[in-house]
Amino acid sequence: MTTSDLEHKISTTIQKLSNPKSYQTVCHQHKIGEPIPSNVNLQKVISLVREILFPGYFGNTTLRKNTTQHYMGVYVDELYDLLSTEILAGMCFECAEGMDKDIEVYKTEANKLAVEFIEFLPEIRRRLVTDVEATYTGDPAARNLGEVIFSYPAIRAITNYRVANKLLELNVPLIPRYISEMAHSETGIDIHPKAKIGERFTIDHGTGVVIGSTSIIGRNVKIYQGVTLGAKSFPLDENGNPIKGIPRHPIVEDNVVIYAGATILGRITIGKASIIGGNVWVTENVPPNSRIVQSKAKETTFTEGAGI
Repeated sequence: MTTSDLEHKISTTIQKLSNPKSYQTVCHQHKIGEPIPSNVNLQKVISLVREILFPGYFGNTTLRKNTTQHYMGVYVDELYDLLSTEILAGMCFECAEGMDKDIEVYKTEANKLAVEFIEFLPEIRRRLVTDVEATYTGDPAARNLGEVIFSYPAIRAITNYRVANKLLELNVPLIPRYISEMAHSETGIDIHPKAKIGERFTIDHGTGVVIGSTSIIGRNVKIYQGVTLGAKSFPLDENGNPIKGIPRHPIVEDNVVIYAGATILGRITIGKASIIGGNVWVTENVPPNSRIVQSKAKETTFTEGAGI
């Protein structure tokens, strides 16, 4: 093949790639001067949040009592600058044609949302403390709280979830989902930021865990690797398209344990203090204080309450 042939092939490919019909559904156009979300900056946001929430565990700063407030101020100021920029980028990314506001209006809104999120950081830390304590208490292999904070993938995933969940509550577009997917990529734990999860939440091992967007999880719940809280079906509208936004994932009440590989589907309720054994398939309500296990014949049975 001659040089001319190679150049012709490359030129033809460029023409095909430049054809609007080929990329119209996968191309995002934004106005000149408007920011677009940055995965690098969002990584920095999460790193800063971890430094703020768990002082001394992440980053290179040596904290002492008489310097903590200084460094906390430095971190928070940097977080504000980064987060407000990324919130603005999310707003610009999702704004509809013909509904655009002046960029300065978006900046004002983004700054306000960044401050509201920062104000909530003490509450996020309080909730994470309960998650860390529950994880340490429930894992005989954990040597101390520091080991749990520094090395357990579940705490990383739950941290990202609690950050993303608050941003979603503030109606920040795009950014919450990206933050949750960062944890998914890092840990193998997939928690949708819209899910509602109570305090003292524990994920043991964690790889393969999936928690759907309309899931509701109570306090002091523990789940193991490979657990799915998913949807059983997707109702369709008159045009045959899935109806979005309706509750379709499970409700897990307080003090429930769900063992590895269990699949729980649909808008059903797992009653408080129940135990769901490994590799079972649950699609109907489970009464409180029930125990679901697989028999030797591979049949799922209740030890208390109605069968599924």
